[in-house]
Amino acid sequence: MKDKRLILADKMINKDPKKLSMVVGFDGFVDEIIHVVDKRLDSKNFTRVNTIEELAKRIEKASGLSTNIELVPTVKKIGGNGPIMCNALSKHNPSITYIGALGYPSIDDVFKPMEANVSLHTIATNGHTDALEFDDGKLLLGKMASLNDVTYERLIESFGKDNLIALLSKTDMLSAVNWSMIPYLTDMWRKLIDEILPSLPKKEVKPVFFVDLADPEKREKEEIKEALDMLKEFKSKFFVVLGLNKKEAYDVADELDLFDSESLKHMQVSLEDLNQELYDYLDIDCVVIHPVDRSCCVINKEFYTEEGPYIQKPKLSTGAGDNFNAGFVLGLLLGLNPDEALLTGMSTSGFYVRNARSPEYKELIQFMKDWTNNLV
Repeated sequence: MKDKRLILADKMINKDPKKLSMVVGFDGFVDEIIHVVDKRLDSKNFTRVNTIEELAKRIEKASGLSTNIELVPTVKKIGGNGPIMCNALSKHNPSITYIGALGYPSIDDVFKPMEANVSLHTIATNGHTDALEFDDGKLLLGKMASLNDVTYERLIESFGKDNLIALLSKTDMLSAVNWSMIPYLTDMWRKLIDEILPSLPKKEVKPVFFVDLADPEKREKEEIKEALDMLKEFKSKFFVVLGLNKKEAYDVADELDLFDSESLKHMQVSLEDLNQELYDYLDIDCVVIHPVDRSCCVINKEFYTEEGPYIQKPKLSTGAGDNFNAGFVLGLLLGLNPDEALLTGMSTSGFYVRNARSPEYKELIQFMKDWTNNLV
């Protein structure tokens, strides 16, 4: 029997992402990817602190004393959930617009390469993230006061209400991500629902509204609940999708009191039960969860799961989740089955962590073939 991934690769050859129209927002960061020095060998060479646990032990030793931790920036790149997701989607050459915190009043140079494939509109100064990367995860140290300026009022002032209505009336997808770091995003959603949605046409095939909370742990329980309860109000005009990584999914379930806290804390609730309960509670069209080695989703009350192309030592991990999100929504927009959309999501992130860049459409298809043949 032919492998599902090869069937999908053949199917995708006959799809055309260039026909799609997308709008992504609203954050924006300049990311510096950083390694933490363990031992300095000479002026140019050093060994790394390889794990978060090693760094934690070093920091713990300094309690009541002091210590020096050397950080070595390796690359400066596009950051923020929105720009990374947008950049990944832009590799497939759809008609795509990004609205967000890209520098103000002018766009920061780090985002300028996106202009080749994306229509960029800035509404605020970008944030900055020091991304400390390790073999077992990453620590993202953010400076984000400027995201206080990402508001509905600034959006309308900078972009125009009529222009926004016209853009959203013809789009196949609106993505609003990084909720946890944008203080006024819930307010923006409320005003979009009240002031923009009534002017949008009803379509037989609804455009996707994709939301990513982006580690909501630091936000208050009532804030999280208010935002999530609002999502169902977009269903009148959109197919609403919430994306979560594994940690976020268990944290959100805890905040919503869907299971007992101890079971969630120790991740004793199965992914299927977790996914299904989140879907039932939120009453939206899709909840997708992406651990590092697999992914799953519930659509139309049905649970789907697929294993992924896990790699122990990625070349770049910051942005892997955003690339999964890009690949997953691409699959949905191309009319693929939910399990196939999971595979396009994991293939996109799988390519990204191995090559430190997002795949073009032909590369995405080839990655699926190589994955089938154990060549990745």
